[in-house]
Amino acid sequence: MDNIFFYLSKAVWLVLAPASWLLLLVVAAWLAVKFGKHILARRLLATLAFILLGLSLLPVGEWLIAPLENRIPSAASLPADVTGIILLSGALDPVLSASWGQAETGNAAERLTAFAALARLYPQAQLVFTGGSGSVLTPQYGAADYVGQLFAQLGIDSARILYEREARNTYENVVNSKALVQPSAGETWVLVTSAFHMPRSVGIFCQQNWEVVPYSVDHYSVTGQPLRLEVDLAKHLQMLDTATHEWLGLLAYYLSGKTHQLFPQSTC
Repeated sequence: MDNIFFYLSKAVWLVLAPASWLLLLVVAAWLAVKFGKHILARRLLATLAFILLGLSLLPVGEWLIAPLENRIPSAASLPADVTGIILLSGALDPVLSASWGQAETGNAAERLTAFAALARLYPQAQLVFTGGSGSVLTPQYGAADYVGQLFAQLGIDSARILYEREARNTYENVVNSKALVQPSAGETWVLVTSAFHMPRSVGIFCQQNWEVVPYSVDHYSVTGQPLRLEVDLAKHLQMLDTATHEWLGLLAYYLSGKTHQLFPQSTC
């Protein structure tokens, strides 16, 4: 069943991604021209131009991502004693890392630096990195296989880290990590992931009866400036894709019983 969910989620995202709809408009306009439907072609191109202009000027993706980032902020204060710290993969590009022979990070590098800072703050805590490959085309490259090099550069003792190497998505991150560490009642575990991804992550942990302390990083939204103008189509489109993917993920995980709420909160 998990395999079906994994492959189905990839297929659905190919269809529903905002970038896919923009490409569909381009293809539809080209077909309209090819078959002599010039009025339809003009209307499609006008629609495309209107959408691209709007996305260039307005932070639509940020409007969608801001509620996700504000849903579960980092804990107001960190606990005195921590049993373990869990880092969800997503900050490392395993294909690039394999290609260049070094750890190559992406937009979520804050996950890694925050994990290193917490590791130094809690020297006795058990460290867990969870993440295999979420790719259908290159499943042989897993994040856990390359991130150790970066941790060593950040001064983290590799003997402290448990690596979960099989997870392909957030649900498997949580389930596999729980099987790996077998947490007990009364333990305190800190979860490090991107702020927009924290609600879905916490929802899965709660569904697995494993309460965690959220430590949100890698923010996209700017507080207090929702209507600012900024001409940056590439940035806005990327943020729209990220926000749309996460909202669809929340819906899919809730409908499939992988989270306990549609829009999870910080407490289980």
